[in-house]
Amino acid sequence: MKKIYLLIIKSFLGPFVMTFFISVFILLMQFLWKWVDELVGKGLEWNILAELLFYASATFVPVALPLAILLSSLMTFGNLGENNELVAVKAAGISLKKVMMPLVFLSLLTGLCGFLFSNYALPVANLKFRSILFDVRQQKLAFNIKEGIYYSGIDGYVIRVGKKEKDEKTIRNVMIYDHTGKMGNSNLTVADSGRMEMTPDDKFLILTLYNGANFDEKLDRSNVEKMTMRRTSFAEEQRRFDLSAFALTRTNEDLFKNHYQMLNIRQLKKAVDSLRRETDLRKQEFSKSFLANYIYYRSYDDSSARSLPDTARGLKTNFLSNFTEKEKLKIIETAMNVSRNIKVNIGTEKEYLSGRTKLIASHEIEWHRKFTLSFACVILFFIGAPLGAIIRKGGLGLPMVVSVFFFVMYHILSTTGFKYAREGVMTALQGMWLASAIYLPIGILLTIKATSDSPIFDLDSWKKFINRLIFFRKRT
Repeated sequence: MKKIYLLIIKSFLGPFVMTFFISVFILLMQFLWKWVDELVGKGLEWNILAELLFYASATFVPVALPLAILLSSLMTFGNLGENNELVAVKAAGISLKKVMMPLVFLSLLTGLCGFLFSNYALPVANLKFRSILFDVRQQKLAFNIKEGIYYSGIDGYVIRVGKKEKDEKTIRNVMIYDHTGKMGNSNLTVADSGRMEMTPDDKFLILTLYNGANFDEKLDRSNVEKMTMRRTSFAEEQRRFDLSAFALTRTNEDLFKNHYQMLNIRQLKKAVDSLRRETDLRKQEFSKSFLANYIYYRSYDDSSARSLPDTARGLKTNFLSNFTEKEKLKIIETAMNVSRNIKVNIGTEKEYLSGRTKLIASHEIEWHRKFTLSFACVILFFIGAPLGAIIRKGGLGLPMVVSVFFFVMYHILSTTGFKYAREGVMTALQGMWLASAIYLPIGILLTIKATSDSPIFDLDSWKKFINRLIFFRKRT
């Protein structure tokens, strides 16, 4: 038995590791395709890109791990069935349940590791990934002046270079518009040639210009309708530009750490309790302020009506008949203004409470997500392993197609449940466990069919079953 168990485990681990890293790689390529415009042309250092890709890969584990379990279990038992090894094992008196037992424990262990990863490692990976991605997206494109193009990457300046020599330092026909004075194109510098150099720390650009002139156009203070033009020529002039804005600045991670994706189970539970307490307090305060400010609304409450003076109770039945026409118009106008204010206040409060409800739902969804990952690993194993034993096909052909189909359907159900829970159509419990609740009976059914050698994919058996149904309907 030990040799059989070792054979099963070795047959499983190879496809599992392979499919896991292939899944992560595919998801990483999808990420690069989505954000390639934000990464290219910014002169990012290799260590920043490596760090970004590493933490991005870590965030893809909750998707790649269940897929790897499903595909590897299906491939393992499909190979055993295709090579008649399962037949030999059963002929030796060992049932499929015993053959599956080591991988059952391995899938449970994988699910436990997935839970620990989701609870402790994933929040840190999300924090690092989101903060680095935010900084990269805010980063300016790398400093690069091209020939014949007006370059406006340096704040307050527009630079045009007619030609750049092969050394990438000597430039010809230079034009520099200075917009730091917020006066439009009133300050212009032109030069026949120049030399472009960076300081050793790459924080400043030094342009040494030759044979040029400065044009400065300003309003005449004595006559605002006139403009004064000042022209100064130079044989050599040096301009210094600050490039500190092109350096990647790292944002303080504390700004992101309270996001629900960066919290573990304990922190999520604490955050949900705090949000609910704040929301309930806000509801109570709004209710009190509403009743205190609008006495006519309070009059509909019997307990409040008892505290009103007798004169006020008497006026409620035919209120306007007690006043003149001028007073009636004033009362109606006041009532309309009060009604508008009530409507605005209710709308504002409704929008606030709706946002808080969605925020609480997001925290609860993330709390349940910590457990659904582990449960998905176990459920998909009990789908993949019986399917492999039933279809008896190994390799990356049919098992890949079947695995992708089941995983895509699982992902669609998970996404649907997530959106329903986020929008309040379902509770977080119902939405996040929707896919697992549907797939669990399928896994149990497939396991029962596989262990009892039921011909679930035998066409003859299905034909007989359909014929029985047709015969039964004719008799009825």
